[in-house]
Amino acid sequence: MALTKVIGAGLGTLTEDQVLGGATPTLTIGDAGAEDAKIIFDGNAQDYHIGLDDSADTLVIGKGSALGTTTSMSFDANGIITKPLQPSFLVNPSSNQNDLAIGASTNVTIVYGNERYDVGSNFASNTFTAPVTGRYMLFSQIFLLNVDKAQTYIQHFLNTSNVTYTNVVSNNQMFAADIAYMTLNQSVVTDMDASDTAFVQINMYGGTQQMDIRTDSFFGGMLIG
Repeated sequence: MALTKVIGAGLGTLTEDQVLGGATPTLTIGDAGAEDAKIIFDGNAQDYHIGLDDSADTLVIGKGSALGTTTSMSFDANGIITKPLQPSFLVNPSSNQNDLAIGASTNVTIVYGNERYDVGSNFASNTFTAPVTGRYMLFSQIFLLNVDKAQTYIQHFLNTSNVTYTNVVSNNQMFAADIAYMTLNQSVVTDMDASDTAFVQINMYGGTQQMDIRTDSFFGGMLIG
């Protein structure tokens, strides 16, 4: 004969393994009331929870025993998944960077004084530092002013600890005269180890020292896997 166990307030704790048998085994938590319900994983150093946030109608997974705090992943009623703590950032210069230095060995670091957002606080001093090992999408756009046609080339570097990604434009091969505006773009999915860094530089060779970087430039990225 099958043994039925009922667990309720004041009925104690199950100390042995439990198996749900039968053709369609089902475990129901809650009774359709307007209340939150959760499962807590009681770890040695850290607890985690999975639960129903009834007021928002979302299923959440997070750190700790309190539902709705430190949510790592949330599923809404439409199946949309959000990751509120996933590392990501977007920054731009707070002022123009004028009259950039020229020279084959002179790499100019782009100065980003304004953070649009920085989830996890991993961006500082013009540099993103990977908080964990993984694959990161990184992207950069440099908005240039007063571009000298006579320059032999402009190089746009997206530097990471493992690889430097380079975009090159040869001005004297492409333009018949100085141009007022130009943008350089790069995007890459790259491998980064925990504590690896990424930052953006530009290098110009030849011509006159007259080119500026506008505040419309930006640099961003996110952990994707």
